[in-house]
Amino acid sequence: MARKRQAASGGTPATVAAARAGVAFTLHAYAHDPAAASYGGEAAEALGADPLRVFKTLVADVDGTLTVALVPVSGQLSLKALASAVGGKRAAMADPAAAERTTGYVRGGISPLGQRRRLPTVVDASAAGHPTVFVSAGRRGLEIELAPADLVALTGARTAPIAR
Repeated sequence: MARKRQAASGGTPATVAAARAGVAFTLHAYAHDPAAASYGGEAAEALGADPLRVFKTLVADVDGTLTVALVPVSGQLSLKALASAVGGKRAAMADPAAAERTTGYVRGGISPLGQRRRLPTVVDASAAGHPTVFVSAGRRGLEIELAPADLVALTGARTAPIAR
C-alpha cells in the first residue's frame, strides 16, 4: 500500500509531530456523527477499515499517573494488564476532564501523538501484526494511518497484551 507524508503546516499537533519526525503516514477524514455510540467504531466503519487495525486511545490512571493505552476498537482495555505493563498495582479509567486537560485534545479526538504533555503509553501487542494501524489524528473525524513501529517510536510506548 502506498503511504504518503503529509505537510506539517495547518495540521493537528498529532500530524505536525508525525511530519516533524519524518515518518510516513496517511490522513483519513470522515464526517463525524455526534450521535455515534463509539468514536472508534464509527471511524472503522466510515473508513471501511478492519476494527482490529483501528486503535482507540484511552487514558487511565495507574497508581496516580495518567497513562495512555491503545487497543483495537473491537476490544476492551484490561486495566489489570495495563497496570502490570507499566509496573503498577491499580488502574482505573481517568477522569475525562483530566485526560482532555493533560493531552490537549477533546474526548473522541485524543491522539497518542503530539500530546500537550507526553504520557507513559502502552500499545496493545496485536498492533505489531498489521502493516499499518489507525489512531486518532487529534480531532473527531480524522484518523492517521502509520506503521505500528512508527507509532511506538513516536510515543515512546512499550507494547504489551493489554486488550481483551
